Amino acid sequence: MSGMRRAPRLTPGPAAIVSSPWVVVGAGVVVMVVLLVMTLGAYRGRSPAPDGASAPPALPLPSAEATPSRPTPVASPVPVMPGLSGRASGLPPSAVTGSPSPSVAPPVSPPGQPVVTRSPTRAPQGQPTFSGRYRVVQSFDGGFIGEVAMVNVSAQSRGWTVRLEFSGGRFVTAWVEGVPQGTVRQFDNGFTYVSGVDVRPGGSVSLRFHMERTSSTPRLCTVDGVRCGGF
Repeated sequence: MSGMRRAPRLTPGPAAIVSSPWVVVGAGVVVMVVLLVMTLGAYRGRSPAPDGASAPPALPLPSAEATPSRPTPVASPVPVMPGLSGRASGLPPSAVTGSPSPSVAPPVSPPGQPVVTRSPTRAPQGQPTFSGRYRVVQSFDGGFIGEVAMVNVSAQSRGWTVRLEFSGGRFVTAWVEGVPQGTVRQFDNGFTYVSGVDVRPGGSVSLRFHMERTSSTPRLCTVDGVRCGGF
């Protein structure tokens, strides 16, 4: 027995002692990773499902076409007449313009009925109503233009009648200046003219006429029976 030798016992070397701490650290890391994965899985399992009823309602989007707003009417300023103060209550008479009165056509009598003309107003016998004055307006070869200018010397509006007589000759025409025409009646060597409208008191009117182949001085000139002046 003394001749047999025991095998020597092997003791751990320095390399085994050095590597044992890293084994512990690696095992700890693995355990921490496993715990982290389990924690995340549990958190996701407990999270509540989204509730469609509790979602906030969607707001309607504004319309793409906006209705244009109408502009507010603004009253135009009233023009101020020159020379008027701000306290004036109206326009001056010259600034007021009125529409002209429509012309009225004379009445037309039905067919078959005579036309009735209004005779001029006459003054009592012996009282002069018009003063007349005769004159020659223009003379030319073979004739002349004469005139009887009249003035109403009465106190009311009246019509008038002129009578002219010459020594022969030919009457051409007669007319009134500036007023409606009247009625002319021709006779041998002369004519009469009756006014169409009355003349106001103090108003004047002129009757002109055309005569040929006679003297420019009449034998007779009267206005409402009163002799004319001027010849």
